[in-house]
Amino acid sequence: MIACGTQVLLAAAQDSIETPYLVKTFPRDQVKQLRSQTSGGNIHVFGQTTGDAKVEVYVHSNNGGRNLTHDEAQQRLDESTELTVAMNGGTLETVAKRKGNWDDDNWRHGVSVSFVIYVPEAVSSDLQTSGGNIHLSDLTGTETFSTSGGNLHLQGLAGKINGTTSGGNVTISDSKDDIDLRTSGGNMHATNCQGTISMETSGGNMHLDNVKGMIHATTSGGHVDGNGIDGELRTSTSGGNIHLDNLTCSLNASTSGGSIDVTIKKTGKFVELENSGGNIHLTLPGGQGYNLAIPADKIQSEKLTNFSGTMDSHNWDGTLNGGGIPIRVRGNSGHVTLNFD
Repeated sequence: MIACGTQVLLAAAQDSIETPYLVKTFPRDQVKQLRSQTSGGNIHVFGQTTGDAKVEVYVHSNNGGRNLTHDEAQQRLDESTELTVAMNGGTLETVAKRKGNWDDDNWRHGVSVSFVIYVPEAVSSDLQTSGGNIHLSDLTGTETFSTSGGNLHLQGLAGKINGTTSGGNVTISDSKDDIDLRTSGGNMHATNCQGTISMETSGGNMHLDNVKGMIHATTSGGHVDGNGIDGELRTSTSGGNIHLDNLTCSLNASTSGGSIDVTIKKTGKFVELENSGGNIHLTLPGGQGYNLAIPADKIQSEKLTNFSGTMDSHNWDGTLNGGGIPIRVRGNSGHVTLNFD
């Protein structure tokens, strides 16, 4: 398992440089699962190959987020929050739950509670925060987590990974197996990941770097950028541009209004591109056999040899070099430029 990286360590620094309000440890072999829930605070979970489980609790004022003395934190928790840090069977529970009904005055005098949690790598987790960030690293179980407004920072995960945020950004690196991540408005960035990967954002940009496997990546309004993708990629955006480079994969990509620029180093089983309004620029490996089906407003290419079929400035339909990989490009009202490298 990859060691915790600099990015995640820095993300935890805001909590860890303070003196925690509470620290509890639990025998390693007793902790099989983790349940953590808080309102407004962050949740950091670090998997460890050795050592007992440990929970650090940090308490901040809602009014400006200032640090509180231990006595101030204790008084505000007594008034506003029910705090649980305990074992329940094989489940480690870290829960900060608000007491009673909350109005503006209660919120100003209340607290946000953050957790920094160290557990065995194989622990599965169920995590929820209403507004804070979630950081996970070096875990190999089934991880389910959500935040209403914070960011997701994920590193070195393996297993089943299912995370959502209503408005934050999502960053995942050095992770594998079954990955399903969603955000309603933030950007998404995956680096050095492999497996079955599904990523969806309603409004942000999508960035994929050195990703391998069965990949489904969509955004409703942002751009899609990718480099070094292997396996199969299906990606779409309703209005942004798509730029993909150094591909060794099967590809299905579409946009309703932006441009598409794709360079394929090694083709997979198919290439399918569609653009409702913008231009398409596709570069394929030279010397290979292709089945070409390209209707567009205008088609441009270097001079082709060994082409058989019908060809004019608006439609190409035939085989190149005896046929082979299906290349379907629909330009609609835009221009299509086809090059070979």
